[in-house]
Amino acid sequence: MRTASRVDGNQPRIVSALRQIGASVLHVHQLKNCFDLLVGYRGRTFIIEVKDPAQPPSARQLTPGEEEFRRTWRGSPYHIVETVDQALAIITQP
Repeated sequence: MRTASRVDGNQPRIVSALRQIGASVLHVHQLKNCFDLLVGYRGRTFIIEVKDPAQPPSARQLTPGEEEFRRTWRGSPYHIVETVDQALAIITQP
């Protein structure tokens, strides 16, 4: 049986900030080899992987499964963020 996926320490702050500006946020980190957040904002969809800048660089790398998903995904761009500002910049850019 697979245990629950770990949530990065900064993820709740990022989710809260996204929701405060009116974004829909779906947690999908429980899906193996995927990404953390599916975000909808102003008619667009964003795939966001959250990494915690408090962790050492080696712990912020994509897992092999995440990297495979990113490499083979043919839909919306796969974004990697570490901060609230990065997440907001991605979804609010024209």
